[in-house]
Amino acid sequence: MDRRRFLRQAATAGAGAATAATLAAPAIAQEQPQITWRLTSSFPKNLDIIFGAANEIANSVKNATDGRFTIQVFAAGEIVPGLQAADAVANGTVEMAHTCSYYYIGQDPAFALGTAIPFGLNARMTNAWFETGGTDMINEFLAPRNLYALPAGNSGTQMGGWFRKEINTIDDLKGLKMRIAGLAGQIMTKVGVTPQQIAAGDVYPALEKGTIDATEFVGPYDDQKLGFHKVAKYYYYPAWWEGGPAMHAFFNLEKWNGLPKSYQQILANACASANNKMLANYDAQNATALKQLVAEGAILKPFSQEVMEACYKAAMETYAELSEKSPDFKKLYDSQLAFKKDAYLWAQVAEYSFDTFMMIQQRNGAL
Repeated sequence: MDRRRFLRQAATAGAGAATAATLAAPAIAQEQPQITWRLTSSFPKNLDIIFGAANEIANSVKNATDGRFTIQVFAAGEIVPGLQAADAVANGTVEMAHTCSYYYIGQDPAFALGTAIPFGLNARMTNAWFETGGTDMINEFLAPRNLYALPAGNSGTQMGGWFRKEINTIDDLKGLKMRIAGLAGQIMTKVGVTPQQIAAGDVYPALEKGTIDATEFVGPYDDQKLGFHKVAKYYYYPAWWEGGPAMHAFFNLEKWNGLPKSYQQILANACASANNKMLANYDAQNATALKQLVAEGAILKPFSQEVMEACYKAAMETYAELSEKSPDFKKLYDSQLAFKKDAYLWAQVAEYSFDTFMMIQQRNGAL
């Protein structure tokens, strides 16, 4: 009897352990479900740094989840045109996009504040603003549109673009057809330019055929890849309209909220890593590309003080007008303006002094 009782107890205990193991499996599966998302980029594959950020996010997420959460990356035009990426996310065509917020200012000018506005924040200020409440403000604006966004790249201050003719005075801008994105297009209109918003892959043909007279894009590394110097030789700086333009990963808000918290954190970490790496990669590559462009015939020129001052005045007028029309624009703009005032107060004390001294040493050949 004792032996039979022992065997019955052992069998019962074994069955209980098996049942417990069976019950534990669904809990684990629920915490780390198998998920596949699609990401549409606003950029072509040949722009390896900016398009590559989306691939980096996807790879980071896949590795961190042991392949349970995969993101399929598609270039501009493979699912939807590049300038419709965020719309595809909002309506559920795809779960995610890598794009620039300011492509969508036709819906509301406040979208511009997610990327860059003329004479706005530089890259470090942009990231600092995001980290200290800016991202929350952007997402408060995006939520009614079924969108959620995280910073996922920054190019640093961009170049002022490629022109077929010299731009010495403000009158030289009048009548030009220029590919230029965001609010800069509205400001350029005030000084006589006809702005064109054209997706990255279509810019070179438009410039080559004369459909446009000038274009801005990013900076030396990407501009060299796109070959703009072959059809427009005057290369101006700086892009006063993009002091620190941010790219974002846009998520369908319902899909984002439906993710396990662990997957949300993994995605957030992947975006933060891509954000830092993009800026570092551009900083590492632009100097070499700029030297090569000049060697190949590009004529490097700064915008004149007259042009800068006239465009600054036009920008301030534009912001006053938009603040009256869009409460969301005013809220975000006022926040960035207040942040910028303090940021430049600090920047001129240490950063500016250090960099100015070191640039003098570089010019004097002391480096």
